[in-house]
Amino acid sequence: MDLFELLHKDDLSKEEIIFLLNLSTKEDISYLYTRADEVRQICCGDEVHLRGIIEISNYCDQDCFYCGLRESNFNLPRYRMTPEEVIATAKTITNLGIFTIVLQSGEDHVFDTDLIAYIIYSIKQETPAAITLSLGERGFDEYRTWKIAGADRYLLKHETANPKLYGVYHNKQKLSDRITHLKFLKTIGYQIGSGNMVGLPMQTVEDIADDILLCKQLDLDMAAFGPFIPSPNTPYQNKKSGTVELTLKTMAVARLVLQNVHIPATTALATLDVDGRIKGLNSGANIVMPDFTPSPYREQYQIYPDRRCMTDEPQNCRSCLQLQIESIGRRISTSRGDSLKLTPKEIINWSFK
Repeated sequence: MDLFELLHKDDLSKEEIIFLLNLSTKEDISYLYTRADEVRQICCGDEVHLRGIIEISNYCDQDCFYCGLRESNFNLPRYRMTPEEVIATAKTITNLGIFTIVLQSGEDHVFDTDLIAYIIYSIKQETPAAITLSLGERGFDEYRTWKIAGADRYLLKHETANPKLYGVYHNKQKLSDRITHLKFLKTIGYQIGSGNMVGLPMQTVEDIADDILLCKQLDLDMAAFGPFIPSPNTPYQNKKSGTVELTLKTMAVARLVLQNVHIPATTALATLDVDGRIKGLNSGANIVMPDFTPSPYREQYQIYPDRRCMTDEPQNCRSCLQLQIESIGRRISTSRGDSLKLTPKEIINWSFK
């Protein structure tokens, strides 16, 4: 295949995606990253959107093989933030000029419909921020209630588009159910995000190609691609991590395929490589998601070990990110960073919600 021609195609087949993921020479890989960055600039501009994460609970009803929060991890000290702590942290984030709040947790049903709705409504009353929920699979009525309370987006990663592998990794869940949830969330007005984990045990490059194509099929507003990092006290604790290179190639190819979709340079990428975020931003990403969970909770949200920036103070984290982003000629956005697929009229309507 002619690489130049391939990188400038409007629509890539699965075979062509696999070809790009298998690029092996430094020159070809660099060319892929450069083209992905060009497409990012065309589709997203030079602004980098920050999403402030608050990890509200590390309890989880699920037992996924790769995750340190899994129900069977009895060595993990568990916590739940109080609503007041969550709301106060959200105000801290917006005071730093970050206007998306991500409420993230394991699948913790003690944070029930009404409690999450109260937190959403309170944050909306006291800040101008958009709210993204990342709470796992919940009930359809819960999704509706939270949308009415003011939630804007829902992040629900599919992790793998291979249904057999999905059944292995998530012994209580099915891929078909996760896809049904994502489609439902979109129908009731959420901006939706999903994505995969790169380097999971038994995963193939063909599987990663299917992940990218599933993201396209779902018409996502955000797609996240992060490396697998083995966590202690899980069945996969002794497996190899995903590689930085394959993760970056996945992000770059995803940018070519998905085009006007928000793609983050993940914390997991930065955990494996001190320059991971910058490499991600130079390979098609336009989002960074700093963690603002207060201590001592942040240290106990152990989805994988040795997370980057674990001990940073929020103000220092914001300043550090700004220096990194400006060093590559980009700038931090002051907007909410809504879906790139919204029309100008829709963006105006969102801004007044």
